[in-house]
Amino acid sequence: MTRAGEPDAALTRRIEEASLNAWPAMEQLLMDGWLLRFSRGFTKRANSVVPLYPWTGNGREPLAERVRHCENLYAREGLQTIFRLPAIDDNTALDAHLESRGYNLVDPTLVLVAPTRPGPGHEDFALVPAEHWLDIYAELTGMPDTARKLHGAIVAGIPTPCGFAVLRRGERPVACGLAVVERDLLGLFDIVTDPDARRSGHGTALVGSLLGWGHARGARLAYLQMIESNVPASALYRKLGFEIAYNYWYRISP
Repeated sequence: MTRAGEPDAALTRRIEEASLNAWPAMEQLLMDGWLLRFSRGFTKRANSVVPLYPWTGNGREPLAERVRHCENLYAREGLQTIFRLPAIDDNTALDAHLESRGYNLVDPTLVLVAPTRPGPGHEDFALVPAEHWLDIYAELTGMPDTARKLHGAIVAGIPTPCGFAVLRRGERPVACGLAVVERDLLGLFDIVTDPDARRSGHGTALVGSLLGWGHARGARLAYLQMIESNVPASALYRKLGFEIAYNYWYRISP
């Protein structure tokens, strides 16, 4: 997997840490620079191994043994082993080893950044309580009740200020999203538009309003994660001034 340009290492590491805080796992374990996250299988982000620092070996433990140890821990939870590999460090050896063991490369993802901006939210933009927002998100995405409960457990664990945002057309929710502030960073997550109301500017109005909301709370740089192949989302975010900061991808055990 190649890098998406040459990222600013200090900034991207900050964004990586903030994004992990903004999407907390139910349980996690630090293992010599790797973070193992467990959340009963809900989302790859919250159930994956994240190499916070690249594996160097240093004569302590062969890479194969460390990977097997991770596999055993996830097997105990009844989960596939997933590695999330950000392109801010050289993970070439780890990626090649996982590929040799049959791990599939899935969901190449771009991390985009843009300045926040002052200004009022759209007239149809509103913040709602977390439980109400979760119901709206589940309705717009068709999320089953079991997943909605796990989603709620993760959202409840976010330790920094959150904005649970909805955009309505009359009484009908047509878009929603979650914003998380950590110092001068604003993370945008779960941005979704009703499939029957797309291409009407609702996503632009929602994200633009969240950029203003974050700016009012001291955030000056927004970040979000987008699947590389999501062409409609790419057009939306380019229009709002987002640019690629770095990329990551997943390796999933066979």
